[in-house]
Amino acid sequence: MVAIDIEPKMTKRVKHRMLAEGVTNVEARHANVYDLSFNDDSFDLIYLIAVIGEIPQLYRAFSEFRRVLKPNGRLVFSELLMDPDYPLTSRLISGVKEAGFRHEEKLGNFFYYTLVFGLENNH
Repeated sequence: MVAIDIEPKMTKRVKHRMLAEGVTNVEARHANVYDLSFNDDSFDLIYLIAVIGEIPQLYRAFSEFRRVLKPNGRLVFSELLMDPDYPLTSRLISGVKEAGFRHEEKLGNFFYYTLVFGLENNH
């Protein structure tokens, strides 16, 4: 499992917390969402939590997600209303579908939700 963040301070914080809690199966990396340093078809799951509103060029990021996801992989977003960048589900679903993903499931409600997407036509 790999946790990434564009902010080195955040990856350092994750590393310290993993060490403190004895977590050994996660690698924390500094990375740019537009240029992930992973091979094609590397991941079964990409899970973004309360971060999508902080990515200015969504389509560019979605293209990179498509590249690193395995053909049957899932792209998942969880968002919370208290986040200042909270996106409405309808807008997020529309944007992700335009990028070549199919919407599979919605969990939660208006105040917090999780959206699950698969790759349209498996790449």
